[in-house]
Amino acid sequence: MSADSSNSANECNECTGNIKYGELIVLGYNGHLLTGDKGRRRSKYVLWKRSKANGVKPSQRHLVTNPQASIAVQDQSKHSVSYTLSRHKAIIVEYLNDDETDMFQIGRSMEDPIDCVVMDTVPGHLRAQKDTTPQSTISRFACRIIVQRSPPYTARIYAAGFDSGKNIFLGEKAVKWCSDENVDGLTTNGVFFMQPQGGFTPAGKPGPWREVSVGGSLFSLRDSRPSPLKSHQMTEEDNILRDGTLIDLCGATIVWRSALGLITSPSENEFQQLVGRLNAGRPQCPVGLNTLVLPTRGSLNLRDRQPYVYIPCGHVHGNHDWGQADTNTRKCPLCMADGKFIKLQMGCELSLYVDSEQPTYCFSPCGHMVSESTAKFWSRIAIPHGSHGFETICPFCATPLLDSHPHVKLIFQDNTDLPVT
Repeated sequence: MSADSSNSANECNECTGNIKYGELIVLGYNGHLLTGDKGRRRSKYVLWKRSKANGVKPSQRHLVTNPQASIAVQDQSKHSVSYTLSRHKAIIVEYLNDDETDMFQIGRSMEDPIDCVVMDTVPGHLRAQKDTTPQSTISRFACRIIVQRSPPYTARIYAAGFDSGKNIFLGEKAVKWCSDENVDGLTTNGVFFMQPQGGFTPAGKPGPWREVSVGGSLFSLRDSRPSPLKSHQMTEEDNILRDGTLIDLCGATIVWRSALGLITSPSENEFQQLVGRLNAGRPQCPVGLNTLVLPTRGSLNLRDRQPYVYIPCGHVHGNHDWGQADTNTRKCPLCMADGKFIKLQMGCELSLYVDSEQPTYCFSPCGHMVSESTAKFWSRIAIPHGSHGFETICPFCATPLLDSHPHVKLIFQDNTDLPVT
């Protein structure tokens, strides 16, 4: 089972630490943020059962003329959601404490109610550029996750999170609707939600992306994220987080791994053994004839032993100048194919693996090494991009994958010193 003991004591205050609900992994970071994981801002959050329940559930609602002055909003002991219908008309839904659930909140804000602080992800191929940090499109209080405290520990996602005053405000311009039975709404840029068909497995395929409402209902996507019109409600679908469910916050994408589902991903020790078996074959550079070392989490200063790969043929070499035509194109000396020559690096966030097989593939064009099934799984998953676009990305660095060759099978010149039989 994949675990990260260095992170286990950090994610949620007042957690018991004995029952693990699951993990939230931010795509685009290979085991840690670029500046290091600090406090509630991390690349991965482990959700543990809290020592005391802090979940809430909707109760009665009120029609008011001044929501800011209403008792439900001003009462610091109660949670509430305010739906502003007009300048002098709003519906306030009160929420009561729920001893059967735990609540975890995600957003850009550093305020105390946020358990998981998430900032906009800059794709790997843009990180070397100056001024690459865009104006954030992630809500300060983006969403909340409610988990049942008893087995099977069902987790559900809802758009919007409660602020320091325990309130959620949907302004006059926000998409919302009201009927005799229900009042609900959508956040400005939306919280998207996708459950892979077939689960987080080698056979998993992308499911349809949905938008989740403040009340937890699912809708087909709007024409663009800030559109003022809601789409069709998907009444046959639910907001339950299943293993491998993707959550998009318009600036960052998160994958939910359940505690049970993580059993299929390799542990740190298992992964080191997988890489060790590849290195035991003593892969060589066909040009320099030097032994290469496949990198692991702690590999530093490999220098002449650092492996590189030709895209798209997949032949693995050391770093040399043979066949260099220009800065972007190299000719492979084994098959004479022209393509990029990139450094291989290991995909170290093991919670993103769909199996426990050897890392014999890499994503293109970034060079992150993974198992075959993991490479093919993520190459099928289109992630929301911009206001209405989608693109496939490397889950370890968020670099967009090449349409023609999203992943490459690595071809090693290994076991060359074994006797011929």
